[in-house]
Amino acid sequence: MRLRAVFELADPWALLLLPLPLVIVRLIKPRPVFERGFPVPDRIGGMLLAASPQVNAVNRRLADRLTLWTIWALIVFALSGPRELQPISALKVSGRDLAIVLDLSGSMVRDDFHLDGRKITRLKAVTSVGSEFARRRAGDRVALIVFGSEAYFATPFTFDTEAVARRIEEATIGISGRATNISDGLGLALKRLSDSQAASRVVILLSDGVNNAGATNPRGVAELAAEMGVRVHTIALGPKDLQSAEVGERGVVDAATLRAIAEVSGGEAFRVKTTDDLIDVTQALDRLEATDSSGLTAEIHKSYWIWPAAVAATLALIAAWRQAE
Repeated sequence: MRLRAVFELADPWALLLLPLPLVIVRLIKPRPVFERGFPVPDRIGGMLLAASPQVNAVNRRLADRLTLWTIWALIVFALSGPRELQPISALKVSGRDLAIVLDLSGSMVRDDFHLDGRKITRLKAVTSVGSEFARRRAGDRVALIVFGSEAYFATPFTFDTEAVARRIEEATIGISGRATNISDGLGLALKRLSDSQAASRVVILLSDGVNNAGATNPRGVAELAAEMGVRVHTIALGPKDLQSAEVGERGVVDAATLRAIAEVSGGEAFRVKTTDDLIDVTQALDRLEATDSSGLTAEIHKSYWIWPAAVAATLALIAAWRQAE
């Protein structure tokens, strides 16, 4: 439903000031002016009056009075606060805090993904798809945590999903070390979510490797998430996983551990081998953590007082210039 704008006055009582100059004139009686004169014949007097500048000044005085009244009316109208009430649809707030935990370990530089018919790195696939996913989370408070050897907050929880999307697009390998510390990445997200008052708290954890840094077991962190009531959805990224790969093969993902994290915390586990898989996963997450909710209507006011005030000021300058002639 389209909301319609409404014109109104913020302070309509200010219009009661319109007759104020008349009241002042009535209350303050003009002082009598006594002028000396001498009698002249009517014919001569008529000729003198016709030649007098006072006759031509009558019309000017009437114009000046009209100008002054117009200026006063415009000032009063400006004081009344003319404005337009513009209802807008407020942001649909889901009541959800969602932390995106992104693996930026060294293995993300592998170019074993394809996009638009060309090979791209895992990082490029994640940043391209992940940024669009973040943009679709309007209504959620979203945070971005990146991890490698250590974990860092790239963006705090915010409704500005565009800012989160840009940080995902700017993600760079090496800023957090080249190892894979899943436990610290998930643990940092839980630490920030521990103070959250949101009705729903969710973590989306994406990794393409095996936990090989940190002293904490990822399954233990998942148990903590379950105790806190935080759902953890995991995405295992990479063509090969630890169970099916050859011994010592590099660039494989520990899909089993990520699946266990999701199961323990009540989330969903996803396996991604191609860019199309990654797109499907983000769409599935959109359905699992839907953002549709009833938003309130906000009201903003667009003020127009400046226009009558500007016209009044212009007329006042013109009147002052005429008086100075």
